[in-house]
Amino acid sequence: MSGLIGKKVGMTSIFDELGRSIAVTVVEIQPCTITQIKTEETDGYNAVQLAAFDKKSSRISKALQGHFDKAGSEPKKVVTEFRDFIPEGFELGDELNIEDVFSVGDRIDVVGISKGTGFTGVVKRHNFSGVGDRTHGQHNRERAPGSIGQASDPSRVFKGMKMAGRSGNKRTKIQNLSVAQILPDANLIMITGPVPGAKNGFVEIHNKSQQLA
Repeated sequence: MSGLIGKKVGMTSIFDELGRSIAVTVVEIQPCTITQIKTEETDGYNAVQLAAFDKKSSRISKALQGHFDKAGSEPKKVVTEFRDFIPEGFELGDELNIEDVFSVGDRIDVVGISKGTGFTGVVKRHNFSGVGDRTHGQHNRERAPGSIGQASDPSRVFKGMKMAGRSGNKRTKIQNLSVAQILPDANLIMITGPVPGAKNGFVEIHNKSQQLA
């Protein structure tokens, strides 16, 4: 699936041809450099590795510096692989811009790291309802998880049990969004609806409307 790397700028609203206000997320997409091309013959699958957003060379390892030098690219902050996507007419070291991959109306998926909300209980983290009433002496159990384990058999708590813990701060995909507007001169793309993560967070934008491989 084709795609590019972007950075979340924030949210705003635009107006369509009927004058309706549409909430959009603004994402900055700088030219993405092709740093590696993988094929069935050499790697067992087809993919392209893209890198975006400049980074100081003093802050990367020598191995990574050599990887960028091979592609003739400056060091980048984000390196991401897009499976089953090899853009035609582009070679190692070339740059992909917004209009090379996206157009207005395309259906897209956006992947990013969601906002972390810290250590939370089961009501906030897993939408538990709690006891609900203060009856029969339940004076402090409204937001408690309840029983979590078994008795003599199997005498343990199963892995994956929904319990309190760290909420958010994980890889999240929002599906079936669309491209509302493109501003190529400013390297900006307007996406309908929400995008995971905080401002200035990096995201992957996958185009579901076209396959360029």
